[in-house]
Amino acid sequence: MKNILVPTDFSENSWNAIKYALNFYKNISCNFYILHVTMVSSYTGGEFPLVPTTDVVEKTFLKQAKASLKKLLKKINTIAPNPKHHFYTLSSYNFFIDAIKSQVEEKEIDIIVMGTKGASGLNEVIVGSNTGDVILKVKCPVLIVPEDTVYRVPKEIAFPTDYNIFYQPKILNSITEIAKMHKSYIRILHIAKKNEIATPFQIENKEFLNNFFKDEKHSFHRVTNNKIENGVQCFVESRDIDIIIMVAKNLNLFQRILFKPTVQEISYHTEIPFLVLHE
Repeated sequence: MKNILVPTDFSENSWNAIKYALNFYKNISCNFYILHVTMVSSYTGGEFPLVPTTDVVEKTFLKQAKASLKKLLKKINTIAPNPKHHFYTLSSYNFFIDAIKSQVEEKEIDIIVMGTKGASGLNEVIVGSNTGDVILKVKCPVLIVPEDTVYRVPKEIAFPTDYNIFYQPKILNSITEIAKMHKSYIRILHIAKKNEIATPFQIENKEFLNNFFKDEKHSFHRVTNNKIENGVQCFVESRDIDIIIMVAKNLNLFQRILFKPTVQEISYHTEIPFLVLHE
């Protein structure tokens, strides 16, 4: 049984993430924990911070959240009844990251699924602060679902790597699990600069990946581009990629692909889900 945490603020953006998760794990037995966090920071601040009493929190903030969660649960059961899926609602008055960490530990969460809203201006970075904080501060796999994502079976997986990091089998097994689940192709992608020559360590790591994925449908791809994010964009478009999987351990590659791009430069952030894995 897989335990999945889905934070919601009851927006269309978070609803899209829920729908994606239900489809992605359609054939898997899952416990879905739908969490709404009424954030402490929303009600504190200024010279004299407002700190509500426990009674006020229960009667005002959490009561309203629980009513909205009940309505959301009814909506889920109406549009996507699935005997393999079990749902539990959670409401918390806390700092957002603290609430997420607490539930990940308490419910033994296997993966967090979060929606992310596209930026309103061309120069704004797309990954929002809450999503970015979860990715960087919570050591749990995170599936990021952009607001414009329309679910389709992830037949094409892009796995960007520069071959400079050795990935533990546990991490690679997570990729294999998804490939088996959806009968996907794993496209291992290296964005290289012009005339770049692979080091012996990179060659060794590439061979290791080839051996590890020998029983899966996989292939290796090299795209020449000085900007990693633009190389990923070209590859996503040319291969019709359905999901991008990255490992947070490779901070340079990870930051460039996930956090640096703006709307002006790339569009994969607004359409293609990201799965971020942690060692």
